[in-house]
Amino acid sequence: MDREDVVMAATDNEEAAPELDDMKKRLKEMEDEAAALREMQAKVEKEMSSTQDPAAATSQASREEVDSRSVFIGNVDYSCTPEEVQQHFQSCGTINRITIRTDKYGQPKGYAYVEFFETEAVQEALLLNETELRGRQLKVTAKRTNIPGMKQFRPRRPNPYMGLPPRASHMPPYFYSPYGYGKVPRYRMPMRYSPYG
Repeated sequence: MDREDVVMAATDNEEAAPELDDMKKRLKEMEDEAAALREMQAKVEKEMSSTQDPAAATSQASREEVDSRSVFIGNVDYSCTPEEVQQHFQSCGTINRITIRTDKYGQPKGYAYVEFFETEAVQEALLLNETELRGRQLKVTAKRTNIPGMKQFRPRRPNPYMGLPPRASHMPPYFYSPYGYGKVPRYRMPMRYSPYG
């Protein structure tokens, strides 16, 4: 029996050898293709970054330069016009642009930006913090530059159902009464009588 097992193992190896060689050959071809694809992708990424970087860098630099000459004005009256804002801040320096932000319906959001020609005018404008315009106290700060991809941290709101037993955590603190009396606190649920006692 031992000789037969050895003979059978030898024939299995002889039949598997060509298949194994074919598999090794295909694996080698796939590895070569993957290397070629990685090389092509690296070339494309290099070309894309070389064409986009100068424009992005200059636009980011110009944006930072403009923001260094601008101030943010909060608590602006909704009916305030750019001319009124200009009159209020013209003593600080030469104003290049005034932007009063609006929502998608064209209604003012209650804040504005003032861009000056000189960077020294920003310090003068900051002195006008907490002055009044149309009866509202303005909040004047230096404009910050937004960094793409960076979000301001907002802490999560606490869950009012944390720490409750599992059944209670899925129930709201009130439920609507089946008898039509509106909201009823959960701990004062109406008694249901059984006809069987």
